[in-house]
Amino acid sequence: MVVLNKIYTKTGDAGETALGNGSRVAKYSMRVTSYGTVDECNATVGLARLHAVGLMDAQLAMIQNDLFDLGADLCRPDMDKDAESEYPPLRMAPAQVLRLEGEIDAMNNALEPLRSFILPGGSALAAHLHLCRTVSRRAERLTVELATMENVNPAAVQYLNRLSDWFFVASRIANNDGKDDVLWVPGANR
Repeated sequence: MVVLNKIYTKTGDAGETALGNGSRVAKYSMRVTSYGTVDECNATVGLARLHAVGLMDAQLAMIQNDLFDLGADLCRPDMDKDAESEYPPLRMAPAQVLRLEGEIDAMNNALEPLRSFILPGGSALAAHLHLCRTVSRRAERLTVELATMENVNPAAVQYLNRLSDWFFVASRIANNDGKDDVLWVPGANR
């Protein structure tokens, strides 16, 4: 259980922060950058939820919780339970990836196939979902880079990869099932 009695600790004043296992690293470390970008993605999902209702809002709420799980996963560099830790590290699970895939497939079934690239926009919800998509792509790139240097749970990378696809398909749903998508017209302004 998390208990936050005091918000500032001053322990990061020298430019370091504690990871989930207690080790200290520079705030600019790739691991901190990776889970910090996941946190940024979560904030963009919060903005999208201002415009979402019903099933879309419920799915976005689940994604926000998953993104906290993902941040918890990424802040623990040790892939096994610490001998000194009371609890095992929280790790992303393949079931979370499979849930996204099922939701993507269900949404995509309502859409006509694309015949053009889509410009980010349309409805307010779609525009926010496109922002979520681009931030999740950045989080994925950073997490993949981290994985070249340190241990990273493969399900974490898979989740981020599916998540950007989820946001893309959801943006089309938010644009009247793709009917109000803003299509790219190559060379239109030459």
